[in-house]
Amino acid sequence: MVSLNPVQILNPMAEEERGETARLSSFVGAIAIGDLIKSTLGPKGMDKILQSFGQNKDIQVTNDGATILKSIGIDNPAAKILVELSKVQDDEVGDGTTSVTVLATELLKEAEKLVSQKIHPQTIIAGWRKAVKVAEQALEAAATDNSGNKEKFEEDLMNIARTTLSSKILDQHRDHFGKLAVEAVLRLKSSGDLNAIQIIKKLGGGMVDSFLDEGFLLDKKIGVNQPKTIENARILIGNTSMDADKIKVFGSRVRVDSTAKIAELELAEKEKMKEKVEMILKHDINCFINRQLIYNYPEQLFADSGVMAIEHADFEGVERLALVLGAEIVSTFGRPDLVKIGTCKQINEIMIGEDKLIHFSGCALNEACTIIIRGATQQILDEAERSLHDALCVLTQTVKEPRTVFGGGASEMLMANAVSKLAAITPGKEAAAMESFASALRQLPTIIADNAGYDSADLVAKLRASHTQGHTTAGLDMINGTVADMATLGITESFQVKRQVLLSAAEGAEVILRVDNIVKSAPRERMADSVPMF
Repeated sequence: MVSLNPVQILNPMAEEERGETARLSSFVGAIAIGDLIKSTLGPKGMDKILQSFGQNKDIQVTNDGATILKSIGIDNPAAKILVELSKVQDDEVGDGTTSVTVLATELLKEAEKLVSQKIHPQTIIAGWRKAVKVAEQALEAAATDNSGNKEKFEEDLMNIARTTLSSKILDQHRDHFGKLAVEAVLRLKSSGDLNAIQIIKKLGGGMVDSFLDEGFLLDKKIGVNQPKTIENARILIGNTSMDADKIKVFGSRVRVDSTAKIAELELAEKEKMKEKVEMILKHDINCFINRQLIYNYPEQLFADSGVMAIEHADFEGVERLALVLGAEIVSTFGRPDLVKIGTCKQINEIMIGEDKLIHFSGCALNEACTIIIRGATQQILDEAERSLHDALCVLTQTVKEPRTVFGGGASEMLMANAVSKLAAITPGKEAAAMESFASALRQLPTIIADNAGYDSADLVAKLRASHTQGHTTAGLDMINGTVADMATLGITESFQVKRQVLLSAAEGAEVILRVDNIVKSAPRERMADSVPMF
């Protein structure tokens, strides 16, 4: 007699979703992420409060797509793909993290409709790939490059900075912060090393009090009785312990038979420390910066020699300082001839708010600068830093790839029209997939208009008509709620950012669409709590 029981392949605790169920599960997870984040898109986008449930219950107020997505706990595998997508966008170009997630979500919404009409996912993907190619070509054709004209290029950079900041907390001060960002990036020249730009956050004042300072600021204090100003500084950066070298072997003891012997031990330790300080001074320096603490006795020795000593510099600060001063971080001091000493024209102490900071001006790496952000609360400072970092990333990308395109939904509508034209002359089911791609692209200006409280159906219809009539620079003016010329308004975006949004969103949506099976492995069995037998 033949048994009709199904064959058990997976572990009893494992879960499997197949076919339509698996695809629906992926779509629902990804679309939920898009719906969560799309209200932050555009110049009138809203913010989210993120609260952690740790001991200190930190609060973040942000509308940065990457920050929101990496801060929320997600269990759905398809949703995790979109989170990775926004992280890659953030790492690659610094901005467009919300756009890429929203576009991928809209593509999946369109794909869901097509799948329900019995169009195979591979047919949809084939149509999408052709659509991406045409959209990219249309974007490249519309891109302008003003890198040959210095004044026009700087104006482009300023417009890009304003556009990037217009969707952030810095919107009301975008001219002020845009200028700071452009000045900082132009100082970098061709290196594009963002490590040379330091951002320091100081509570107090208003955001408009933020400023750019040439040189480097270290948030530390100068040691006691040491010179507060040094001209033509020669700086040694160390990472060494400067406490008396006590015996640090766990469990060791030193027995003595009189208090005089303790005094001898302490004297020997002092001598050891004195030797170390003398070795440091042999490097012909007038400033010593240490990653670790410098205790009273070595501090006194440095003061006697007229050397400025700065202790316990935070690690990121020291790494950046070493880069800016052209120095190396050293831990041993036996070979002064092999050590790279940092230089700068002047070191002095300055006050910002109620805090004292050490200012290094005329650094070896003259690209170095510091942006000091002021604000009323820590949350405002953190969000301002994130916004400014996005602007700096986009500007450095634009310096490398100087082509620009128009924002305000103009580029999306341009690409959508190019895809629609291709769909009109394509026979077969792929045409439906192309049309769905164009529809997803048109959703971006729709969401931007919805977030501003305007009638999106009316505005997007007018925008589409303008583009069909050949006005390819037409876009949405979200201040007045009208369709306007983006070239006149100066709403410019980086070509690299737009291109990356298009390619990443299409690839991410394609990965999710290809799924027809989700297997969740069984959880690992925990060992029963038992007392070990010996």
